[in-house]
Amino acid sequence: MKAIYLLAAALCLLITSNTYAQQDSAAMMKAWMDYMTPGPVHQKMAMDDGEWTADMTMWEKPDAPPTKATGACVNKMILGGRYCESRYTAEMMGMPFEGLGTMAFDNHRKVFINTWIDNMGTGVTIMEGTWDDATHSLELKGKVVDPASGKDCLLRQVTTWKDKDHQVMEMYRTQNGKEVKEMEIALTRK
Repeated sequence: MKAIYLLAAALCLLITSNTYAQQDSAAMMKAWMDYMTPGPVHQKMAMDDGEWTADMTMWEKPDAPPTKATGACVNKMILGGRYCESRYTAEMMGMPFEGLGTMAFDNHRKVFINTWIDNMGTGVTIMEGTWDDATHSLELKGKVVDPASGKDCLLRQVTTWKDKDHQVMEMYRTQNGKEVKEMEIALTRK
């Protein structure tokens, strides 16, 4: 008789475990679907698709006069509307410049993540931040290596959408404990 009770208990345990496994599997699948599905923020990111002119102003030192350059930017949503890819080209400091950025919005963490690489370095810059509805701007923060000192520098980038055809990106670097503006790019849709 004990054997029948043990067998019945084992069978109940097996059925219960299988039911919980199916529930966990369904919850896990829903979580992944929510994480991977582009949403309203991704649709807003797609509004930047297209070709843009870039009027750049750069400050080598805070008290020095700025240098100017013009370039182009092409934005397009990739991987099923999940990421925005930005390709920049320009002539800077007498050299051709190419840069590649990706912008993501992490559905789980609710933050924007930006990566940047270009032909004037060999590292990858990664910045994270949030959108501010009141100012129509995205503020990102991260670090970059200063090649001269070999130390990390704090970066802060603020992009403000003036309207659907005009944006201003400002880049700030913290040097010796003081934040200084090092670049501003006025973007105009072609």
